[in-house]
Amino acid sequence: MADLTHFNIEGRAKMVDVSEKAATFRTAIATGMVYMQPETLNRIQEGKIAKGDVLAVAQVAGIMGAKRTPDLIPMCHPLLLTGVDISFTEYPEPDKNGLCAVGITATVKVGGQTGVEMEALTATAVAALTIYDMCKAIDKGMILSEICLQKKTGGKSGTYVR
Repeated sequence: MADLTHFNIEGRAKMVDVSEKAATFRTAIATGMVYMQPETLNRIQEGKIAKGDVLAVAQVAGIMGAKRTPDLIPMCHPLLLTGVDISFTEYPEPDKNGLCAVGITATVKVGGQTGVEMEALTATAVAALTIYDMCKAIDKGMILSEICLQKKTGGKSGTYVR
């Protein structure tokens, strides 16, 4: 099992040692979608969700999610993130299933020895979950979907673009 990076010589899980890796500037961008009934999006846009400003709360939650990633994902290194930004795109035209959507984009940056892909993905997922939580009283059928890494830069493996 010596060639598997997350296992020790006894075959048990370990956190990878990155102490010999060079610190580089790294970024990751992840996206996701929350599909919902048109009335739900209308109420978000009009500020008529009982729990408050949905996108403002989801934005803060996404940032917090990025910062707390190593508390949730066992093998993630704690990182001193240098930037986290969450943005939203509203899709008010119903799709073929009659659903509107809110798109989420999380951009995370760090100067460090390991990447921030997991932080960007976690930020996206937490923002999506927050939208669901804030709107579930009126739309339990919302769908969280398409959470994926769009781009990452820096590190030994270089740039990845979906």
